[in-house]
Amino acid sequence: MGRPVHIEVVSRRGESTESLIRRFVRKTKKEKIIERLRDLTYYEKPSVKRNRIKQRKRQNTENKTNY
Repeated sequence: MGRPVHIEVVSRRGESTESLIRRFVRKTKKEKIIERLRDLTYYEKPSVKRNRIKQRKRQNTENKTNY
């Protein structure tokens, strides 16, 4: 699965569990752990993968030009 990723979230003084969970989710999204796990759950042909990446890049450039 590649390099191991260790995410640790330490509770701050007086911090609620909801905000602790939100910080954890933000860190996992930043490290793209869930996305990599989904990619590894099933086989995707290299051509399909390339097309998906190209489409994502195209959408990102369109979003940047709209602002």
